[in-house]
Amino acid sequence: MADQSFRRERWRAAVGVALLLLAYFVVPVEPDPNGLRLALRSAGTLILVLVVAFLVTGQVRRQLAVTQPTGDRETRALIRLAVALIAGLLVFALADYVVASSRPGEFSGLRTRIDALYFALATLTTVGYGDVSAEGQVARVVVSAQMVFSIGVIATGASIVVRQMTQRPRPPRR
Repeated sequence: MADQSFRRERWRAAVGVALLLLAYFVVPVEPDPNGLRLALRSAGTLILVLVVAFLVTGQVRRQLAVTQPTGDRETRALIRLAVALIAGLLVFALADYVVASSRPGEFSGLRTRIDALYFALATLTTVGYGDVSAEGQVARVVVSAQMVFSIGVIATGASIVVRQMTQRPRPPRR
């Protein structure tokens, strides 16, 4: 029964990640000449970033409270944390893309959503190849927020997921 529950949770997580990726690639982000609509879209993006930050932070806090996960509940929480971390990464990638497409010159080398996802991953992992960079003030503010979020939340959450998933006993195979 536990094995079936674990498989179902993994399936849900895979579907959730696939939907997040689909949303990332299809959400319309074209620049809008209408100032009011642009302001509303910017406010919506900021709210989305704050909601994702709140959800990911909550998942990290809950996992920090669990010292040694043993049950299905903790497994589900870890899987949800992993999905939330991916959502956080995608929100910042989308924010980078929106800034790059609506304010030319803010980023150097960032022209597509793939570029934005690549840059967000490079920022998260602190690799920084230098082929994409924040040039303008708005881009630097967004990337600075991304770095703080990445260090404080995503890195902590990712280390929790990896540590606890590698320490847990494997369910028996059938």
